[in-house]
Amino acid sequence: MLECVVNVSEGRDPGILAELSAAAGDPLLDVHADTIHNRSVFTLAAHDAAAVDESVHALAKRAIELVDLRRHEGIHPRLGVVDVVPFVPLGQPLGLGDDLDLSEALGARARFVTWFAARGVPCFEYGPERSLPEVRRRAFRDLSPSAGPDHPHETAGACCVGARQVLVAYNVVLTSGVDTAKAIASVLRGPALRVLGLDLGGAGQVSFNLVAPLVVGPAEAYDLVATRAGIASAELVGLLPLAVLRRIPAERWTQLALAETTTIESRLAGASGGSRDEASAELS
Repeated sequence: MLECVVNVSEGRDPGILAELSAAAGDPLLDVHADTIHNRSVFTLAAHDAAAVDESVHALAKRAIELVDLRRHEGIHPRLGVVDVVPFVPLGQPLGLGDDLDLSEALGARARFVTWFAARGVPCFEYGPERSLPEVRRRAFRDLSPSAGPDHPHETAGACCVGARQVLVAYNVVLTSGVDTAKAIASVLRGPALRVLGLDLGGAGQVSFNLVAPLVVGPAEAYDLVATRAGIASAELVGLLPLAVLRRIPAERWTQLALAETTTIESRLAGASGGSRDEASAELS
C-alpha cells in the first residue's frame, strides 16, 4: 500500500479546500488545514499505486489552477503551491535503520516529478539522497531542480517530491513566545527529530517531524517540550500509525490530542468498510 501526504500552501479558503478534496477522490483519508500556517495536508492512500498517482496528479493540477503563491501569506516555510509531495510505502519499519524498501515510493516519485515538471513546475527530489530540510536550504542556490525549469514557476513556485518512511507531524503550542520555541527547537533537533520554532500569532510553536516515531513519538516530543516551557496545546498534523498510538497510555491521548480515529488504520478501515484490525494486518 502506498501513501502520499501532499502539503499545499493554502489553509484559509474553505471553497478552495473543498475543490482540492473533491479532486483527490477516493484515496483521500484526511485533510488538516491550518489558517495561521496557511497550509493544508492531504493524506492519500490506496493499494493500487496507479490510484495514488491519479489522485495526486488531480490534486496538484487543481491546486496550481486555484492558488497563486505570489499572494500567499503564512508562517510555514514553503517553496511552492504544491509544496511537498512525499510518497510513503506503508507496512515498513518505523525506526532509523536501513532496512526500508523504498522501491515503490521511488517509482511514484519519479512518475510525479516527470508529470509535474512537464507542466512547468521545477521539482526537487528528496529521500535517500538528501533530506527535505537540505532541499529547502539549498534550492535554487547551489542545488538545481531534479527536473523542470531552473527557476520557480511564476504562480506555482517549486515542489519538493520525496520518497521516505512513515513519519508523524506533531505541533506543540507554548504559553510563551517564538524565541522560546526557537531555542527549544535548536536543542531538540537531531536524527529522530526534525524541529522548527514558529510564531503562531504571538505564541511559540514547536513543530516536529517525528522521523522514527517508535523511537521518539508524540508523547516523548510533548514531554521534551514540557520540561523546558509551559504548554498551551498540542496538535497532530495528519494521521499516525496505530502502532505508534498503542505505545502511549490511553489516559494520555486526550492531553496529546490523539485518538484511535486519528490513525491511518482507522481511516483505511472507514474507507474500505472493514475493521481497524483488518487494516492493521494489511500494513503489517
